[in-house]
Amino acid sequence: MNCEPKEVRYYEEYTDDFVDSGKSEAKIPESYKWYHTNRIYRFFSWIAYSLAFIFGFFHSRIALHTKVVGREVFKKCKDTGFVLYGNHTQTLGDVFSPTQYVFPKRIFSIAGVDNLEIPVIGKIIPIIGGVVVPDSMEHMKLFLDAIKRHLEDGRVVVIYPEAHLWQNCTFIRPFPITSFRFPVMFDAPAYCMTTTYQKRRFGRKPKTTVYIDGPFYPDKSLKTKEAQRKLCDEIHETMVERSKNSTYEYIRYARKEPQ
Repeated sequence: MNCEPKEVRYYEEYTDDFVDSGKSEAKIPESYKWYHTNRIYRFFSWIAYSLAFIFGFFHSRIALHTKVVGREVFKKCKDTGFVLYGNHTQTLGDVFSPTQYVFPKRIFSIAGVDNLEIPVIGKIIPIIGGVVVPDSMEHMKLFLDAIKRHLEDGRVVVIYPEAHLWQNCTFIRPFPITSFRFPVMFDAPAYCMTTTYQKRRFGRKPKTTVYIDGPFYPDKSLKTKEAQRKLCDEIHETMVERSKNSTYEYIRYARKEPQ
């Protein structure tokens, strides 16, 4: 990575935010539902998702110049739902691009409540498949039930375990093991998608190559937390190895030196 980056961003912790999404004031609306059975809602949700799919098609190819490597591994779980993990490095791409990778399956992405405050996108996240993490224990059962039902329906649950959006970041940050409870809890396979960055032939912005790996299965012989840790380590190590295919830093992230 010899090219000079457009920008250098300094961080103190991996939980630092570089995108302001109104997190401090965000609350889940009282009318919010984690799983919809209403046919009218599902019809309009299908229309919205179809439009999101079309947008994702053009955004991936025209804006991000994305090449996908290894998509064929999804065939191993074509008849079942699974959890898909990715590195959180694209504002729009992380919302819309996975629709392209797993087609014809539909995605449902885990989203923090702060995402509801993002201009424009925040309003459409629920209807196109965003599943907001509850901000109270009383809603946790509804949230977990929704994840279980989506997996049973053969859908794809998308999780960005880094949680914080670092645009165009070329390295993989630490993952909390709690992000890996769903495959263990619901005995579901897992995959990972690693977005990497390379120099375009023309222009300053990078092109992207996304590597798909898996499936990874939870170890049933281990206790819950041990199984989560093992799955977390396997996927994190795979993504770290794939991230070495990034050869261009459009934005460089450097740790702030202590005063």
